[in-house]
Amino acid sequence: MDEKNKIASIHLDDETLSAAGPDAEHERRVAIFDLIENNYFKVEGVDPSGPYDVTLSLMDQKLVFAIRNPSAEEMKFIMSLMPFKRIIKDYFQICQSYHDAIRSSSPLRIEAIDMGRRSLHNEGSELLSQRLEGKVVLDFDTSRRLFTLICALHQKGGPV
Repeated sequence: MDEKNKIASIHLDDETLSAAGPDAEHERRVAIFDLIENNYFKVEGVDPSGPYDVTLSLMDQKLVFAIRNPSAEEMKFIMSLMPFKRIIKDYFQICQSYHDAIRSSSPLRIEAIDMGRRSLHNEGSELLSQRLEGKVVLDFDTSRRLFTLICALHQKGGPV
C-alpha cells in the first residue's frame, strides 16, 4: 500500500466526544486500531499528500474533519450531519437489539439482526463516501471505520 495515501493517526475530539461505557470505549479503540492498520485516504488536490493526521469533532450539528499532512498544512472539511441522522439513530437501535439478542435469542435471530446492522453500517459508509466526494478519496473499509467513529461521537454509552 502507498504509505502516502493513508491516515497515520486519528483522534476523536475529547470535548465533543459523548460519554461512553467500557464496551463503547473498546469499540472505539478497535475501530481506531483497524483504521490505522489498513486504510486508503487521500485528500484530493493536495501536494504533498499524506500520510495524514486526522481529528474528528462535532460543531453545531456538523462533522469536522481536521486533516494535517506531513508539511503541517491543515485542511478542514465541515459537513452537515443531517443526512446521517436517520441512519445513526437506526444503527444505534439495531445495535442495542443485537446486544440484547446475544443474551437471549436464537442464533438465527441474532444472525438476522446482525445482517440488518451490517446493512445500515454499509449505508452510512456509502453516504460518507458520497459526502466526501471531490474532497477525499477513500476505500470502502476506510469509510466503514470512519462511520464507526462518527457514530462514536454520538454514542451515549452503549455499544457501537
